[in-house]
Amino acid sequence: MEKSDSLYARSHSACELCSANENLGVYEVPPESNGSADECVLLCETCREQIENPDKVDINHWRCLNDSMWSQTPAVQVMAWRMLTRLSAEGWPQELLDMLYLDDATLAWAQATGEGQSDDDSIKHLDSNGAVLEAGDTVTLIKDLNVKGANFTAKRGTAVRGISLVADNPEHIEGRVNGQQIVILTKFVKKAN
Repeated sequence: MEKSDSLYARSHSACELCSANENLGVYEVPPESNGSADECVLLCETCREQIENPDKVDINHWRCLNDSMWSQTPAVQVMAWRMLTRLSAEGWPQELLDMLYLDDATLAWAQATGEGQSDDDSIKHLDSNGAVLEAGDTVTLIKDLNVKGANFTAKRGTAVRGISLVADNPEHIEGRVNGQQIVILTKFVKKAN
């Protein structure tokens, strides 16, 4: 049985998001699809165009997600979650999103493309002056820091080159001082120009 045949059988020959019966095609769910029916959905042209071109979205078209979000098919759940997340500022999509439950693996797949993560949501590491720090930056210490466990003091004015960011904590960076890899609080550094 071909992939498209199994998708038509699974979806009863209808778009798996809006139930339209015309202009149907196989859509491989990003980021990486192995091309199997489990990683694809059957979509109508309208849904596909609005998914691929966010500026062409008709908010009312997506009220169909009220039904399709309850699908037992992970690929359909992923696409419903992504569209609800994209539209969540409208109000009603956020209410549906609050009701939608995805198991951990399906949620990780849904989030894999970065949908719903705006720059505002991501963790920002800011120096003492509010400048955004990025991995690889050079910073200067603005006060003497006692380094616990290493028995030395990192002096004010010390340049720390090639810093790395602590992913889950915006107040911590890591860098080498006196040959030791140490964690430094961002409030005690300023970004070098």
